[in-house]
This record gives sequence, structure tokens and C-alpha cells, in this order.
Amino acid sequence: MYPAVLIVDDEATIIDSLEGILSDDGFEVIHAFNGYEALKKIDSHSPDIVLLDIWMPGMDGIDTLKEIKQHHPSLPVVMITGHGSIESAVEATKSGAFDFLEKPLSIDKVILTINNALNFRKLEEENRYLRKKAIKKNSITGTSPAVRKLYGEIMTAAPTESSILITGENGTGKEMVARTIHQFSRRPEGPFIIINCAAIPEDHLESELFGHEKGAFEGATAKNRGKFELAAGGTLFLDEIGDMSISTQAKMLRALESKTFQRIGASRTLHMNVRVITSSNKDLDAEIKEGRFREDLFFRLNVIPIHVPPLRERRDDIPILVDFFLSQLAEKSSAPKKTLSEEALKLLTQWHWKGNVRELKNLMERLSIMVENDVIGKNDIPAPYNPEIDNLPEIDDGHTRLFTMEKLDQAKAAFEMEFIHFRVDRMNGDLQAAAKQMGTSLNFIKKRISKS
Repeated sequence: MYPAVLIVDDEATIIDSLEGILSDDGFEVIHAFNGYEALKKIDSHSPDIVLLDIWMPGMDGIDTLKEIKQHHPSLPVVMITGHGSIESAVEATKSGAFDFLEKPLSIDKVILTINNALNFRKLEEENRYLRKKAIKKNSITGTSPAVRKLYGEIMTAAPTESSILITGENGTGKEMVARTIHQFSRRPEGPFIIINCAAIPEDHLESELFGHEKGAFEGATAKNRGKFELAAGGTLFLDEIGDMSISTQAKMLRALESKTFQRIGASRTLHMNVRVITSSNKDLDAEIKEGRFREDLFFRLNVIPIHVPPLRERRDDIPILVDFFLSQLAEKSSAPKKTLSEEALKLLTQWHWKGNVRELKNLMERLSIMVENDVIGKNDIPAPYNPEIDNLPEIDDGHTRLFTMEKLDQAKAAFEMEFIHFRVDRMNGDLQAAAKQMGTSLNFIKKRISKS
């Protein structure tokens, strides 16, 4: 389909001239002689762009423009006048006009302006589509009372410019909440920059936040823009803020209070234009009492607190989440979607989910790959989620040899090794999961296995 152009002018010669040229160029042309007729034509014909004369009897072009933008905000409007002035151009631009053309019209400029406006509208539509897709991707899945309460808090906090502190256990979806807040904020078109305070070495964190100049310290071979600069006009999400050192906290507080900062090694002061969202899985009140977190920084960050509930407090959402994850995995792998039997789903709703939504998602990915049948049954659910198959190994010669040892330390070491291998096998070789289940560290297990 060819783009449709609505020409609105009280001069028939202008309409006839433009109509002939634009029709030859492949455009579908509609015309109106005044503002009232133009509004009716927009409702009945849905043009892609409007060429609107400013000076018309009755409802003039500016009033018509305002009416168009009120009811059709995404429709591009180009103003035309033979009496151009700075005042009318400014007023038209403030009222939402895409561009401004003066009579006598240059045909080349008219065609160029129309194409620019249509391309701009296409980009706007693509941005709206991508934003809608991003909102859907990052939305919190569930209908439980806990999730509905969380939705309400997000929608209330998002349009403000206040700092937000998101708390919750690992795997609950704190980053997803932050992304949703950004998408519904006043700056959704701006960047969303993440920095994980726990994953960056302390001596590099300040540079990551504020940037540095070339030669500011050993290894600074080039100028580096920090996250505060990169997030300008958007949102800066500081994940696991509780792991930031006291010295860096002091610099953060100073920057937030003054809304200015300097790159390391620079004398120039930069102004901050970011919305700051932070998160923590730690009890920051306890960290403050222990002297590991600044109380003044906490108050600065915790203007709007949002708590993300653990999965065990929203068990009603588990069937919805399971279906959502299995649908995602099927789409990603271009394979038929798998489902869970009622017995298998019952097992999962009874589990305590220390790893929360992330743990559930990882389990669904494992089951969708490892289970060949389209329906994942109760017996397909592995330990520790399925207590019926988490049986101890039978006593055999490999275990009875423990009783032939004379030294207790020797028997303890042998049993420890047997126990570690057993639990690792139960976790399908996942050392991290085995360590978590046994209440020990990953490094401890790795050391023991390396010695076996």
C-alpha cells in the first residue's frame, strides 16, 4: 500500500498542484479545504501524514494541529504557510508539528520532508513495539496477592524520579523489577545501565562508576567513561549495593547529594542526569549496625523501598511460571512445548525453592532437555525436589570397608569423600547445587574431589 497524504489548504490551486505531483510520485492523496473537514477526513481515511496550511478561515492551522495531536498523537503533521514567521514556527513546533514549509513550495523539499516524517513515524512505531516487547519480556509473571502488591508498588514508583531500593533474596527477580520500573518511568527511551557491585574488584569499582582519564593510575592507558556518564538520560541500576566498600560509599553519597562527579584524574566536574535504582539481598539494617554500610547513604537510596517476595510466599504462581518457562524454552529450541503432570507439579509446589524463580527456571531448562516425553512425569523430577527417589546408596563392599579402618580420622575422611560423590551424583554433577545442599562451599567440594 502507498502512503496516504492529507493536504489541508483553502487554496484549490495549491491542493491541485500538490495532488498532481504527489500522485505521480506514488502517494495516495486526500484533500480538505478547512480544519473541520480535515478532522473528519482523518477519522474516515486514516492518512499517514498531514500537510496543513497555517492560515485558513475559521479553524486555523494551529488550532487544527492541536486537535489532531490530541486525538492522533502519532500522526506526523507538516505545517505550510506563505506568511512564515518565527513566532508561528515556534508555536507550531510546540504544538507537535514535525516540520515547517514555506510557500512558494519547493517540490524537492516537500518530497524530502514527507519521506523524513514517514521514516520518523516508522522508527517511533518500531520503538513502541520494542518497548512493548521489552515490557512483556521483563514483566513479573504471576497473579498471587504478593505479586499483585508488587505490581502496584512498581507502577506507583516508576513515574517518579526518586531513588528506589529493591530488596529480596537471590533469584527473586530484582533486576527484572528494576527493568520494569525503567520501562514505565519518564525516561524509557534512555539507557538502562547495570553494574554489579559484588562482581567488580573494589579497586576497579570507583573507575567503573565515575570513569577515569588516561594515565590516572597504572594501567589506565585510555580515557574511560563511567556508568554515571553512560546512563545519562536513563537509569543506573546498582545491583548488590551492600557489597560496596565504605570508601566507595562515601564517594557515591557525595555524588548523589551534589548531582555531580569527576572522572578519576580529572579536574572537570560533570553533572549527573540519571535515575538511580539499587538492590541488595543483604539486611542493610544489620550491615549498618555492624558498620559495613553508611546509614546516610541508605536513607539517600531508600526513598522508595520495594521488596520482591520469595517464591515460597507466592506458591500459587508456580504453575504459571512453569508454563511460562516451558513455553519460552519451546520457542527458543523450535521444539514442541512440554508440560508437567499434576503429580510432578504438586512436587514442585511443595518445594521450598531457596534459589527462588531462578532455581525454578534452571530446573525447567534441565527437564525440557533431559526428558524425552512431551509430558514430564513425577518420576522425571530429580532429587532433591523428589524425596521418593532421594534414597541412600545400598551398603556394599565399598562402604563396609569403612568398618575395617582402625583410625577414626581415616574413616571420617573416607566417609566424607563417599558422601560428597553421592551428593554430586544426585545433583547431576552440579557442584554448586551439591555444595548448597550440603551447606558447604564450592571451593571445599572442589578441593576434596581433586584429592580423590
